[in-house]
Amino acid sequence: MNKIEVVLIDLSGTLHIEDEEIQGSIQALKKLRDSGKFKIKFVTNTTKESKYKLYSILKKIGFEIQIDEIFTSLTAVRKLIEQHNLRPMLFLEPSALEDFEGINTQDPNSVVIGLAPNKFNYEILNEAFRLVLDGAKLIGIHKAKYYKRKDGLALGPGAFIAGLEYSTGAKAELVGKPSKEFFLSSISEFSVEPGKCVMIGDDVNDDVEGAQNAGMQGILVRTGKYREKLEESISKKPLFVADNFASAVNYLLSLN
Repeated sequence: MNKIEVVLIDLSGTLHIEDEEIQGSIQALKKLRDSGKFKIKFVTNTTKESKYKLYSILKKIGFEIQIDEIFTSLTAVRKLIEQHNLRPMLFLEPSALEDFEGINTQDPNSVVIGLAPNKFNYEILNEAFRLVLDGAKLIGIHKAKYYKRKDGLALGPGAFIAGLEYSTGAKAELVGKPSKEFFLSSISEFSVEPGKCVMIGDDVNDDVEGAQNAGMQGILVRTGKYREKLEESISKKPLFVADNFASAVNYLLSLN
């Protein structure tokens, strides 16, 4: 195994759940930084809030983090929209829309779906259905089956993307994790080969398997959306399965 130089870290379900730290994560992140052994990037599929709002939540919880260390799927999808001159119908909550200021949404020629509980109703989904039938591009910011809230697991946007795929016959273009392009884009500033990177997250498919498919290593944490023995559902086992982020950090420090 190559020496690990870059650590990619998932946020929701790995470091925090909503506005609460997962126990030990703040201190573990400080320990990882203080080791001086790794470059760090936070990569997230979170679409409930903008990058700045997410950053503000993390700072309020107590994490030492810089806004330019966060790489989000919202950033990636805006880049896609701009590259292809798309006019999206945005399935996003108001708290996420500031990342799309200046984007033309009149006369949509695309449908972009993130986590938008307040928009997942029949009439709005039917409008999206008709747009896609008429040739609009279907884009999934990510296709998570579910995510972790303080009150338990909650349905992710994957079910709604799959429903539109089923009814229209279209295939959604997925932008965030587990897209190989997303992972490679997240490390582009470091000029490091993927084999020297590791992803830590609570989603065995989007975090671990996605990173592995991009040539990276994956560490699965048993927090957030983790469910018993999920690591056995993927063909290549994770580098390590940790009880939590703190345990994952201790493992990494033992390697380097």
